[in-house]
Amino acid sequence: MNDPGKLIPPEIEAPARAHKHFGVAFGGRFFMLLFVGLVWLGPAFFDSRFVYAMLAWDAMALLLWLADLVQLPRPGQLVVRRSWRSAAALSTASDVSVTVVNSSRATISAQVVDTVPLALRNEPPALTFTVRAMDEGTAGYRIRPMRRGDATLGDCYVRYQSVWRVAERWVRAPLEQTVRIYPNLEEAKRHSMYLLRSRQIALEKRHARLRGIGREFESLREYQVGDDYRDICWTAAARRAKLVTRVYQIERSQTVWMVIDSGRLMRARVGGFSKLDQAVNAALSLAQVALYSGDRVGLVAYGRSVRQQLPAAKGSTHLRQLIEQLALVQEETSEADHLQMAGRLLTDQKRRSLIVWLTDLAETAMTPEVIEAASMMMPRHLVLFVVIGQPDLGELAGKAPQSQSEMYQVAAAQEMVHRRELLLARMRERGALAMEVSSGAVSPALVDAYLKIKERNQL
Repeated sequence: MNDPGKLIPPEIEAPARAHKHFGVAFGGRFFMLLFVGLVWLGPAFFDSRFVYAMLAWDAMALLLWLADLVQLPRPGQLVVRRSWRSAAALSTASDVSVTVVNSSRATISAQVVDTVPLALRNEPPALTFTVRAMDEGTAGYRIRPMRRGDATLGDCYVRYQSVWRVAERWVRAPLEQTVRIYPNLEEAKRHSMYLLRSRQIALEKRHARLRGIGREFESLREYQVGDDYRDICWTAAARRAKLVTRVYQIERSQTVWMVIDSGRLMRARVGGFSKLDQAVNAALSLAQVALYSGDRVGLVAYGRSVRQQLPAAKGSTHLRQLIEQLALVQEETSEADHLQMAGRLLTDQKRRSLIVWLTDLAETAMTPEVIEAASMMMPRHLVLFVVIGQPDLGELAGKAPQSQSEMYQVAAAQEMVHRRELLLARMRERGALAMEVSSGAVSPALVDAYLKIKERNQL
């Protein structure tokens, strides 16, 4: 990313408040003192006066607890701060630190429990550290988000004791914070080699540019026999007193639309993540490559209706907006309305562009609706139709059946695979660039297909 620091959640801090009504408790050593006082029970069987000695011991332990409680910092003397080291991204480990600022004159031992949702971590982190007087202490924990979108963290709960560990206070700090979990940013970074390759392709085009093709103005030169009269620049010819021709080149800035299906078929999980998660990661990788190549990139994510839409643009600010929108793309339980999305995109995008469609095919005897919707796009746009495959389906289709039940399963899998191949072949005959990609290789396959389109000037 151009500036990943902008994606890091802001630091948040708040003064501690008493937990519940009193927010005080007995420390471990207080109970140890009470246990030691039980030694007076033995002599008390023979002389009842030892019972008073035991009560006096307990009273001394209680006074010691009160004295220790008084020297503990008041809740208002503690400030708790939560800091983020990096942006929260899908399946990417990152560190979060919790700091306790102690403005009192007593050293404390603190146990901190942060309220973290399951989307970030399987269990709440429990941290233990020492905070010296008039100083601060910090401890950290690691998160690994497993779902995109917004996640809300709650309060921080702190239990602290003095060095005597007889008394204890319970406080909480209101650190409620909403954090956005982005697509896998590291996966997009790993495709930097594709950026180098795209730049190399651009340099090669400058040296072997096709003159007279395209609509983007490049330069002026003297008229030559065979030039189109419509390309003559009459104003320049008048100034130079000779015919001058405009030279055009292939457009370098083109429009790429990423269309992401978020319907029920994309809920299927492969390798711990849904097909939609992998489609979103691939879209981010492609967006970064396309923007660095000088193209404008737009986004449409749809289910029963269009959920996220971002007009085509370019620049680092637009990349940040794309990341924000991709983080909010969520799965739906119903079938996506492909025809509605296609009609809307045809209305919004008049000029020819590249439509990168990430979806899956329903297993039905009829032609899937997504095929019909993509066919609506083909007369005007170049469609890159990407179907995210199911690895276990291909493995089952290639398996040798060992029983009658397995034979039926293998036959059904082979029929499904054959039907998907047939549908994609029909799309290629109509002019689309259709391919089925295994779930673990969506990003590199998508970026590679895009670079080949640029290299061959198919737009």
